[in-house]
Amino acid sequence: MRPIILASASPRRRELLANLGLPFEVRVSDVDETFDETLPVAQQAEQLALRKATAVAAQCGEGLVIGADTIVVLDNKPLGKPTHRQEAVQMLQSLQGRSHEVYTGLAVIDAGTGQRVVTHQVTTVRFKPLTIKQIERYVNTGEPMDKAGAYAVQGKAAVFVEGIAGCYFNVVGLPVAKLADSLKLFGVEII
Repeated sequence: MRPIILASASPRRRELLANLGLPFEVRVSDVDETFDETLPVAQQAEQLALRKATAVAAQCGEGLVIGADTIVVLDNKPLGKPTHRQEAVQMLQSLQGRSHEVYTGLAVIDAGTGQRVVTHQVTTVRFKPLTIKQIERYVNTGEPMDKAGAYAVQGKAAVFVEGIAGCYFNVVGLPVAKLADSLKLFGVEII
């Protein structure tokens, strides 16, 4: 079996991939994560996932390299990772009591042949109404500071979620079923 390489520093992606029972290694890509804002969000997510996978694949002689990038979108506007506490508060205030979309771009590249699959998943998340005190207490935990949209659905922010339409794992950062379908195209069966 070809080595599987996760091109991500995300502990959440690492945990989700480990749950599939496949041996893999992690190589972090230090690519520029800016994107062309004129592109539709799905293409932005795919472009960033492909950029990460391509950078790591260029360092490998063989193996299947997995890249992913998650973008939280409200009213067709991407919400990145907050750069400071007040920005996290503002993002969460804008999300509370509303639905938003989470896009995760996914790229799998065979480093030996250059064959690649690039796709994405979209999930809708609805937050319940929140008070400013709830938002501030959550921001004070520090959890939202390195997360797109300023929240971690698998963490303390789980109490904010009123409903999810689509793939939960996509919101965490790795659409597992879509990844399994992509790996199958390279001859790797999960189950």
